[in-house]
Amino acid sequence: MTHTCNAVVTLDGKIWPVSTDNARAAAEDSLEDYAFRYVPRTFRRWSAASVGATALGSIAFLADFSIGASIGIDHGTSNAVLGIVFASVIILIVGVPVAYYAARYNLDLDLIARGSGFGYYGSIITTVIFAGFTCIFFALEGAIMAQGLRVATGMPLWLGYLVSTVVVIPIVIYGMRALERLQFWTTPLWLALALLPLLWILASDPEVVSAFTTFTGNSDGSISFGAVVSSAAVCFALAPQLAEQIDYIRAMPPRTPSNTRSWWTSFVFAGPGWVVFSGTKQVIGVFLAVYLLVRVEPTLGHQATEPVKQFVEMYQTLVPDWLAIVLALVLIVVAQVKINVTNAYSGSLAWSNVFTRLAKHYPGRTIFVLFNLVIAYVLMMLDVFTLISFVLSLYANIVMAWLVTIATDIAINKWVLRISPRFPEFRRGMLHDWNPVGLASVGLASVLSLLAFAGVFGADVKPLSVLIAIGVAFVVTPVTALATRGRYYLRRRSDGIDSPRFDADGNPSGERLRCHVTGYMFERPDMLASAERGPHGEILYVSSLALTLDDSDRYVLPPEVTRPQHWAAARKRET
Repeated sequence: MTHTCNAVVTLDGKIWPVSTDNARAAAEDSLEDYAFRYVPRTFRRWSAASVGATALGSIAFLADFSIGASIGIDHGTSNAVLGIVFASVIILIVGVPVAYYAARYNLDLDLIARGSGFGYYGSIITTVIFAGFTCIFFALEGAIMAQGLRVATGMPLWLGYLVSTVVVIPIVIYGMRALERLQFWTTPLWLALALLPLLWILASDPEVVSAFTTFTGNSDGSISFGAVVSSAAVCFALAPQLAEQIDYIRAMPPRTPSNTRSWWTSFVFAGPGWVVFSGTKQVIGVFLAVYLLVRVEPTLGHQATEPVKQFVEMYQTLVPDWLAIVLALVLIVVAQVKINVTNAYSGSLAWSNVFTRLAKHYPGRTIFVLFNLVIAYVLMMLDVFTLISFVLSLYANIVMAWLVTIATDIAINKWVLRISPRFPEFRRGMLHDWNPVGLASVGLASVLSLLAFAGVFGADVKPLSVLIAIGVAFVVTPVTALATRGRYYLRRRSDGIDSPRFDADGNPSGERLRCHVTGYMFERPDMLASAERGPHGEILYVSSLALTLDDSDRYVLPPEVTRPQHWAAARKRET
């Protein structure tokens, strides 16, 4: 999809060489994905329960089982389980404020980051971090599917990688509506295939539970703080799954007195609560590795981390070998498609967001679906699966620096210190391009934790690298906000529109205004007053989408002199 930037006549009668046709095309395409703007009420037609069920469907990935098995073999059951619990609790705490802002204000993580310490262009850094996550985990899940295809059909791995990559394309291109249907219809099948053989093993061979609890792996059997943290470090790399959950829960309906209970329930389980299900699967992964090494074949070693091997052996206790392979293949294909459509979808949103802001041009999300898949395929060919523990432990340092920074800005800078604007701002012209609060925090936390991970600070500190990332980000974020007195958050406090951004229930307003650049109607939270005036001096409105794609700055209101203030007062003026 390409769009020219020819001279066009805007609704105010002026001729400018702007990419208005490109903005219109982006507006039409974004009806399915809203890659770089607020998700309007007109799109959010699902119930809270439906959105929650769809979001939970995306955590069917099998990498959890492999991660749990890997750290279980390395550190033993006790250290692995404690590490999983520790990581899950931290991720849950970090996830609550971030997910709440996404569900309440219908924004993805990039839009939240813009007004939470990074600035309009600064959030590109965080979006690239997340896009990398989608590629890495697509590659891990695709490798698992290729392993299943090789066991079942003898298909070579390179071809299995290609099949697992191509199969998701038709679904991902159609966006959220297609994903909602896929997740709804496949979740019951996945649950049955994954849980029934596990329950059978527990019922028929209860002694394996004792073997599980006493399993020492490659450790000496003692509980070690370093081993617990090392186990947790691998699990921390899963934290960006929160951003994928957000790509679903940003479509939550407005919270009203009539749906409060279902809204909160769906938010808790599908938002920050995803990590409870993920942690449970990791513990099951430890159990499955122990089962294979104790009851099936003690010489398997790290082959016991392969979900294909795990489930084939489980099914063989129930059914003939040929049927066990078939059932395992069905489970793996269903799980891989469920998560990798989400990886590809979220990755395409992230890459298109980055490209559009930098290039002021939107070539269509399909291109970025393919771009994301090419990177993932290359990672599969490089055999990233065999390096799963190392890659995830390394990546976890940057991931936690990023997410802890955003969560701290929301929880501390917005709600405690009241330096950061209480309500999320994402629109160009309202924000400074760069904000040192988030950039300093992520930069310092990442560098120090990676140096620790590389052993620069000594062998004793190396296992604690991810804790350094978390601690530094938690401290530096409010310290930098205080040092800069919050002056780099907002370029303007008023968007020039008199009507409120929020309704009586505190939800983003559903009022619709016409963008004078594109000619389309957009909802109030997506709009600003334009610096251009109508032929009779009247106020014209411009959408955040048009501002994103315009490189002239002619529609951007001039900056205001901003001073730190108590943000409760800003809320009163806004509403």
